[in-house]
Amino acid sequence: MPDDLHPRHLALRVLEVAAIIAVVAIAITALPGLGELKDRLSNADPVWIVASAGAEVGSCVGYLLVFRATFCSRMSWGLSYDIAMAEQAANSLLPAGGAGGLALGVWALREAGMPTAHIARRTVAFFVITSAANFFALIVVGIGVFLGIIAGKGGFVLTLVPALITAFGALLAGLSPRLFRALGNRGSEADRKTFGGRVRLTLRAWLHAGADGVDTAILLLRSHSAGAIVGSFSYMAFDIAALGFGFAAVGHVPSFGTLVLGYLIGQIGNLVPLPGGIGGTEGALVGVFALYGVNVSDAAAAVLIYRFFQLVIPAVLGAPAYVLLRRRLMREDKPASVCAPIATEVVKLPARS
Repeated sequence: MPDDLHPRHLALRVLEVAAIIAVVAIAITALPGLGELKDRLSNADPVWIVASAGAEVGSCVGYLLVFRATFCSRMSWGLSYDIAMAEQAANSLLPAGGAGGLALGVWALREAGMPTAHIARRTVAFFVITSAANFFALIVVGIGVFLGIIAGKGGFVLTLVPALITAFGALLAGLSPRLFRALGNRGSEADRKTFGGRVRLTLRAWLHAGADGVDTAILLLRSHSAGAIVGSFSYMAFDIAALGFGFAAVGHVPSFGTLVLGYLIGQIGNLVPLPGGIGGTEGALVGVFALYGVNVSDAAAAVLIYRFFQLVIPAVLGAPAYVLLRRRLMREDKPASVCAPIATEVVKLPARS
């Protein structure tokens, strides 16, 4: 087990996140100049707060659906839930921009008996599919707001430019399998006996796994896999809804286009290497919403409510799941071995008409 995933290490992360939340709460209460933010939070509507928490539960369910559809639909729902929710808890606690959850999933699936090559391909596919929903939403909403079809604020720079950059990134992702395979096939056969040869062979394996993973993601999306498509959009949409409910709890809700664009662009703050992205994500979201003309106090209060549940709900669901997962892996002999036949299937994209 990777050291970051050891129970003692995760327990320490829980204490770190709890301490950060406590410090933020004390600062809001005690520091001068935050009276408006304090008023927004103290007068927040409890109904919308509960709705925000419920939306985060819905987002976790979406994550479970896309996880099971991507890795192995033959895997039991119990094992799928334990791994998916444990990943969600790791994403909330580890300072890895979401990579902590993927690392935990790789370890758990390998321990459960899933072939390593299959895990590598499907991990790439899982990342692509969950990102595809965000890419699609940013492109459609950005263009829609720019053209005036979707309600929202922001000129050319805040609407069409992000949409075009995202579309270019999506195009590169779609073309990446050919590039990965071309790079992986370059050069002569490496010598396994030398260090340099082993490094080249490892890089080639990673490149081919990446290419197969992207192809698998495209295949699942083009074959209209209900779990992959519904799960990925639910994972994103319920998270956006949780933020929207946060705004509703403290006052004015931004227009649909502004809410979606502010959310999607602001999530880049999650890449800051802090536990749960605390600090980076909040600052990025509030800053982006300010650029879109949203009142800073409203944005700060709504983001704090949203982020509280985005961190706490996955941790509450994932901590017991992680305990059950460890017990299951010790008690059962390779519970994911039913996925072995899928792992031998060759990825073939349907011919374009």
